[in-house]
Amino acid sequence: MSSELSITQLISQLREQLQQHNYQYYVLDNPTIPDAEYDRLFHQLKALEQEHPELITGDSPTQRVGAQPLSAFSQVSHEMPMLSLDNAFSTEDMQAFEKRLYDRLKLVDDQVIEYACEPKLDGIAVSLLYEDGVLVRGATRGDGSTGENITLNVRTIPSIPLRLMGDGYPVRLEVRGEIYMPKQGFAKLNQIAEQHGDKPFVNPRNASAGSLRQLDPKITASRPLEMCCYSVGIVEGGELPHSHTDILHKLATWGLKINAEMAVVKGSTGCMEYYAELAERRNELAYEIDGIVFKVNDIGLQQRLGFVSRAPRWAIAHKFPAQEEITRVRAIEFQVGRTGAVTPVARLEPVFVGGVTVSNATLHNMDEVERLGVRSGDSVIIRRAGDVIPQVVSVVQERRPEGTEPVQMPATCPVCDSEVVRIEDEAVARCSGGLSCAAQRKEALKHYVSRKAMDIDGLGEKLIDALVERELVHSPAELYRLHHRQLASMERMGDKSATKLLNSIEKSKAIELANFIYALGIREVGEATARTLALHFGSLPAIRAADEEALQQASDIGPIVAKYIVSFFHQQHNLEVIEALISAGVHWQDIEVSDQALPLDGKTYVLTGTLELMSRAEAKKQLQALGAKVAGSVSKKTDCVVAGPGAGSKLQKAEELEIPILDEAAMIALLEQLNS
Repeated sequence: MSSELSITQLISQLREQLQQHNYQYYVLDNPTIPDAEYDRLFHQLKALEQEHPELITGDSPTQRVGAQPLSAFSQVSHEMPMLSLDNAFSTEDMQAFEKRLYDRLKLVDDQVIEYACEPKLDGIAVSLLYEDGVLVRGATRGDGSTGENITLNVRTIPSIPLRLMGDGYPVRLEVRGEIYMPKQGFAKLNQIAEQHGDKPFVNPRNASAGSLRQLDPKITASRPLEMCCYSVGIVEGGELPHSHTDILHKLATWGLKINAEMAVVKGSTGCMEYYAELAERRNELAYEIDGIVFKVNDIGLQQRLGFVSRAPRWAIAHKFPAQEEITRVRAIEFQVGRTGAVTPVARLEPVFVGGVTVSNATLHNMDEVERLGVRSGDSVIIRRAGDVIPQVVSVVQERRPEGTEPVQMPATCPVCDSEVVRIEDEAVARCSGGLSCAAQRKEALKHYVSRKAMDIDGLGEKLIDALVERELVHSPAELYRLHHRQLASMERMGDKSATKLLNSIEKSKAIELANFIYALGIREVGEATARTLALHFGSLPAIRAADEEALQQASDIGPIVAKYIVSFFHQQHNLEVIEALISAGVHWQDIEVSDQALPLDGKTYVLTGTLELMSRAEAKKQLQALGAKVAGSVSKKTDCVVAGPGAGSKLQKAEELEIPILDEAAMIALLEQLNS
């Protein structure tokens, strides 16, 4: 027993020594023993563990690599979302950011905000979860809510401790940071790739992402990756300091790597001085950075500032100016997006900008084309805006060849030959093909079957994609010609699912006029506008026959919406689709139109809280049928708020503005009275 205890103590001692040496070497970049001595200690531990496999633990330095390759990554739901950051690109942006902070915190000018400054590493954001000091999970950021489980791969990265050092850490601690590849390691990796005849990586960020997504952790282990911490997520069973920088320094005492370039400054002026200083030294750093992250240092202030939907209010990333290059425009073409937007695109002679080869650049719209004065054949300066999206910055006029012509927007869609429409005062031109344009087909079908349109249950996004790609459906009318055999043969479908879907398609033939108008996907015609059209005109022929002036007689329909409606019904292909739908059996009842105004015409209602006797959708529908506009927020223009149990800020605002408030019973009584 004493011999076994002695071996246990020796193994524990060796692990602690190796962990400390790893920390000195990979985290502090300050090795205290030569490599040969480290190797001797490592092999001594490995030999003891081989003799006593029952003493091997997952946090042993010998266990960084050794797992079997995965067949696929599993998903991880982040208990606390991993948010992105808002960007600043100028001194003015930083000053505006600070002003927002002062306004929200109600600070006066002589109160100075302290900021934590950190280089924005160009890598991959990850989450590390430690329980009782032991690394139990590593995950990518993913979409912020769900990432990939890369635990086996992060375990291979030497700067990530498998067990936290020291003591005092929380029972559950989520550490967030960036995994990146230093410039020297990246250069060596590409040198080896070229020696083996393999394709080199374009930049360190791509190399980091590719290395982390290897299903075989041994491949990840061979890549020169590092991890630098920048924040924490979950903290349970313990407390952390009250400032951001103190938290990071505490993480460092537990063996985690933090950035040596971190600093604390006062005010936006201090931020800009730090930004300028690091921008000057950017190329000297051992790793790639694409900007600086500034965070309010005081955790209490962070909590007061809170978050918007996708980002914290207390942090901002100040990006460095984009890198630029010069190249030639081979041609300017027009592509049609999923919503019908016709966008000019510059086809370029390939040029290497900011770590990637760029051969295309969006020109956004014709206003931008005219502003730049760009033509096919021009030499242009290309910038990767935010180091991501290639943009044409300017034309090098002195290099313009003879015989170039100004760019013209095509009169018809390059995909379906429908008329291209550009409403006055709008920057974007659009294909009017809508339901019949191949470029818009998937989106048009998804809209057509949606719940507030034709409500075809079971016809989801992936199934529509598959039906279009197999060329089984080219327009909405063809949905009504689908056969059981065709549907049952689709992936994840079967006899029961096919039968259920066909029943849902058949059921959709009987529809209300307002839903059918909405389903057509006319630009700017939403659910409420579609109902307004149905109630005002009563029939589809009446809507088709209405000119812009007549359309604007209906409430809430302005000149732009009227132009879109007229344009839609003047396109022969749209009329053909409507006729095909009617021939397929789609039908509705016309609405009797009265000369008298509807009882709630011009009134704006807001629904909030839980309705128990009818759904919110049904309440909205009945209010709209009586002429009311149903809005999503309370303002001075709101005439009435219907509040059910659980009503929150909307009810509070209605009370502050002294707006009439009805409960559900009172609303139902009002509906019955007005409908009688």
